[in-house]
Amino acid sequence: MTATPDSAREARQRTPASSGSDLDSSPGPGGGTGPSQAPRKSVSTSRAPSAGRAEGAAEHVAALVGAAEPGSRLGTKEELRSQCGVSVGTFNEALRLLQSRGLVTVKPGPGGGLFSAEQSPMVRLGNSVLALDAQQSDVANAVRIRDALDPLLIEDALWHASPADISGLKEHITAMETAVGTADPVAFVHANWRLHAAIAAISPNALLSSLYSNLLDLIEAHTLTVLPASDEPLDHYIAHRHELHRDLVDALERRDREAALQLIREHNTSLQPEEPAAER
Repeated sequence: MTATPDSAREARQRTPASSGSDLDSSPGPGGGTGPSQAPRKSVSTSRAPSAGRAEGAAEHVAALVGAAEPGSRLGTKEELRSQCGVSVGTFNEALRLLQSRGLVTVKPGPGGGLFSAEQSPMVRLGNSVLALDAQQSDVANAVRIRDALDPLLIEDALWHASPADISGLKEHITAMETAVGTADPVAFVHANWRLHAAIAAISPNALLSSLYSNLLDLIEAHTLTVLPASDEPLDHYIAHRHELHRDLVDALERRDREAALQLIREHNTSLQPEEPAAER
């Protein structure tokens, strides 16, 4: 699912947005980025009876993608539509789904058609990943710096957050909860970023707040989509992250410094050593 974020500048306003769409990003083990290519998995063409015909057609083409090399030609739109046995309108909707997931590209003209997409660079998000454009290393570095600044901003929020500030933070928590309810990780990602931008805006340190906001701008501008990175379902992961952020805002409201700093340490997975697989 391709993220088409709202204006990054709008997301940085001191006045919190009423809705939006963040999984908290973190680089791979050892401070580096995640795999340079997303794993290509064959997707079964079986689907639940309630699944739409467009989703079924998308799954069929995704199975072809899983069996193909990156950049391979899959066929013309008409050839693939005929294979799927769906109408032109339904196949166009399936194509939109495939493009939003970064699975296919479309090339016009002679020799054109649908091609297996070159996979985007990745940066880990705990149990998920951000699929990025070419600025992979820049984003990974921005994530690590952002995480290192979070405790400073939490300290400032503990001292300076007004009741109106806390109310604004809760609006972003509500937006994150809505994204969890609709199983929309992209919306969750952007709601989370807006929450952190609002926390940064509380700080009286203009340099710190500006630096942090610029880091969020960079991360947001180069993020294409959100993908699972483990066997844990993505909706379970974002539900956990919602609870963590809700507890963080509650701790800020109570001026509970110990709890707030413990939660931000748990939050910033990029600053924690990678656990052996057997311990996860």
